Amino acid sequence: MVIDRTGLAEFLRLRRESLQPEDVGMPRGRRRRTSGLRREEVASLCHMSADYYARLERERGPQPSEQMVASIAQGLHLSLDERDHLFRLAGHHPPVRGEAGEYISPGMLRIFDRLHDTPAEIVTELGETLRQTPLAVALTGDLTVYSGPARSLGYRWFTDPATRQLYAPADHPFLTRMFASGLRGVVTLRGPGSRAAHLADLLLARSEEFREVWDDHEVGVRPHEVKHFVNLQVGALELTCQTLVDPGQSQYLLVYTAVPGSESYEKLQLLSVIGTHLRGAPTEGAAS
Repeated sequence: MVIDRTGLAEFLRLRRESLQPEDVGMPRGRRRRTSGLRREEVASLCHMSADYYARLERERGPQPSEQMVASIAQGLHLSLDERDHLFRLAGHHPPVRGEAGEYISPGMLRIFDRLHDTPAEIVTELGETLRQTPLAVALTGDLTVYSGPARSLGYRWFTDPATRQLYAPADHPFLTRMFASGLRGVVTLRGPGSRAAHLADLLLARSEEFREVWDDHEVGVRPHEVKHFVNLQVGALELTCQTLVDPGQSQYLLVYTAVPGSESYEKLQLLSVIGTHLRGAPTEGAAS
């Protein structure tokens, strides 16, 4: 496929001008005169330099890679059809649709962008964290830094002891069953050769504990609504988890709240003050 520089430039410009700062979780500011987003704001959302993005809108610069196109599509909050169109304009075949991917729908992102003062995260069906709010990072550390199989929380549960330190010890037996049951459900849904099946094979080879619970063939062990976290800065927290499901992408928006006036509520308020300055990610397993 050949890049359509004129079409790409026009499409990017029109999509940028159609977005307002509040659409992507940015402050508008008092003296704003730009129609839509500024180029540097889009570049920031897409994790690229403002100069690189500006050259694309001016029909210049090298052909963007598939990874770069995917980043632009996500930053501009494109729908899947718009994303596929962008790939073709950039001279690439669109990603194959089907098994759950990492592309977050615009609707899900719009909700997520308004939760800046709440612990919230977007995860895949395999427990891979795609996005976290600052307070979620303060609560559990940056869970987006992992790569490979370790991106999956269920995989880390059986292979990285540091993961269990984030949860109350009394909940560990249930969580062990829940992660194994959840993975078995996804393996059944996606079938042999899927990423879920690959994760199961890796865990069967690495973890005796996983082999034991896997042999029980438990299914349907659902997460508890109330979660018990252990945070290094504020200690134990009891939080209620509300889940929004995007069935088209098999992704979940998890929002954690505390009962107003409770000890956990006060700790969460304290964490919002001190924790956002301590966003270090767990170190063990982050690059595995």
